[in-house]
Amino acid sequence: MTTATPPADSPETGGSVPAQSRRLLGAALRRWSAGGAPGPSGIGVVRVLERHGFGSVESGQILAGTRDGEFSGLLYAGALDDTARPLVSEAAHGAGTTREAHVAETAALDAGLACAGGATLVGHPLPGDVAVRLGEALEAARPAALASVVGGGTVLLLTGDDLTDRLGGLGEPDATAAATEAARDLLRRGATATERLSAAGTDVLLDVWVPVPSMLIVGAGALGAALDAQAGLLGWSTRTVTTLDEARAAVAGFTDADVLVLLDHDPAFDAVLRDGLAHGRGFLGALGSRRTQAARRGRLVAAGVDEAGLAAIHGPVGLDLGARTPAETAVSIVAQVIARRAGRTAGALAASAGRIGG
Repeated sequence: MTTATPPADSPETGGSVPAQSRRLLGAALRRWSAGGAPGPSGIGVVRVLERHGFGSVESGQILAGTRDGEFSGLLYAGALDDTARPLVSEAAHGAGTTREAHVAETAALDAGLACAGGATLVGHPLPGDVAVRLGEALEAARPAALASVVGGGTVLLLTGDDLTDRLGGLGEPDATAAATEAARDLLRRGATATERLSAAGTDVLLDVWVPVPSMLIVGAGALGAALDAQAGLLGWSTRTVTTLDEARAAVAGFTDADVLVLLDHDPAFDAVLRDGLAHGRGFLGALGSRRTQAARRGRLVAAGVDEAGLAAIHGPVGLDLGARTPAETAVSIVAQVIARRAGRTAGALAASAGRIGG
């Protein structure tokens, strides 16, 4: 039995499914499904239908495997392996099943999770053509969405920057259309997500995998260095540019996962914000005092930016945390990005009645 999961002391463990683990899974899916013919492939996957406990755990958890006993992916840092791996094997042999799994406190902590928990796991076969296309998207860190009918055998795969490439379906056209729209809505949030939903009356499990954010820092200085360090802690990539041409070229290639933080107050850099608004993708943030923000807004209005466009620019960027130092300001900025991607208002957890975690 072989695996493609990272070693136990790797930062890829600890209950998350970060970018490197998804790339490993993508490579394994492509290798296992060489040829990519439609129909049975001997590949099964297990995904999370419902969960409670475990603390903060990234969405999009998935474990895949073959009839020959190979496995790849991460599912709660291996804490549910005793239940999940047999379920993967059953799915690889063509059986779609659902099973409850529970992890005690000691076992959860030993795996690196925050606390005990339980999950409803669903396993199902993955057709060869779907496995190839999903593998390609995950390995290349491109957006992908996998939807399946709960208790059924039909799957829908969406790939591409806007999830416009479709393979498979959910049986009923209305269900396929509803799940597609739901996946694209989640993509626009810019964060990996798992949802159970009713798609035109069909019970559907939907996983949407969104690339890890990439932050473009326009301008130099202590705050730029602090942002670079803070983004690095989150596994985000960063790029710092100081010229207008570099900034505009970078924003032209933005996806929904990308983040602009404009530090330079030079009016010439208003063009970068206008480019971002015209492109319509990514998070646009601009630093500056109230006076700087007012002057910038006036220039943008004079250049033809309407109220909706002004509202799409986060300025002054960051949450109101009372930040005083560059490091604290960097925390406030990335916190706002995280909240925006998750569709949250960033209030105190103690004042919220909703689910803790994404």
